[in-house]
Amino acid sequence: MSGITSQTGAALQARRLGKHVKRKRINAIALVLSLGAMAFGVFWLIWILIETVRLGIGGMVLATFTEMTPPPQAETGGLANAIFGSVLMVSLATSIGTPIGILAGIYLAEYGQKGWLGSLTRFINDILLSAPSIVIGLFIYSVVVAPRHGFSGWAGVLALALIVIPVVIRTTENMLTLIPNSLREAAYALGTPKWRVIMTVTLKAARAGVVTGVLLALARIAGETAPLLFTALSNQFWTSDLNAPMASLPVTIFKFALSPYENWQKLAWAGVLLITIGVLLLNILARALFRNKH
Repeated sequence: MSGITSQTGAALQARRLGKHVKRKRINAIALVLSLGAMAFGVFWLIWILIETVRLGIGGMVLATFTEMTPPPQAETGGLANAIFGSVLMVSLATSIGTPIGILAGIYLAEYGQKGWLGSLTRFINDILLSAPSIVIGLFIYSVVVAPRHGFSGWAGVLALALIVIPVVIRTTENMLTLIPNSLREAAYALGTPKWRVIMTVTLKAARAGVVTGVLLALARIAGETAPLLFTALSNQFWTSDLNAPMASLPVTIFKFALSPYENWQKLAWAGVLLITIGVLLLNILARALFRNKH
């Protein structure tokens, strides 16, 4: 009897050992595949960054920031009007989209968890998040540009704001949902009204994540080209009139990069480097804030 028991125990131990070896083999294969995928993505990212710096560093001169976009084959010229237009439209779009996104995110997290309006809002927000930016540009073109019979900076601002809003809504809702209910309950126990709990407790606790969402939305719209082609179009000259066509860095890059003129191509690469540096800095800042949150 004892011999049979010992044989059974040995068989079980051998089976466990076999399963352990199989799990280790599968884990090693998965780890190699994961590292390979990561190395593949990092390789192309580093290559893109190196080429961007190599081709764009030559255009990083003072004239690029102080002079207007030049005509073809001109000896001087810069991107001052395009940089100004991008900064103005991106800033206004973020200023418009951020409060709307934060308020909608607060509603979804604090009031609309079970109601039909909250579910409908989330569904529409998911559609906006996944919608191509060119579709948003065409929508603003049909409702703003075409009826007014003219392109304008305001149309570009509206298109970019529609890209900002869903990103901020999703981030705000997620960050507020992560706040423990014990904080809310402690504030309610002290007789604090709900609106004050949201403003002084939950939103304050989630502010780093909310700011991260705003910065990520800002980084996303900084390089958008398609919506601006259908809304703000472009302008070769300096203008601060948002009721007229306005230059922007992405559209100028698109136009100059496709041209056969060497001076335009050089400025296009300088613009690419500027946007790349700006987006990288915004992403680094967003991740630093998110890390401090935890």
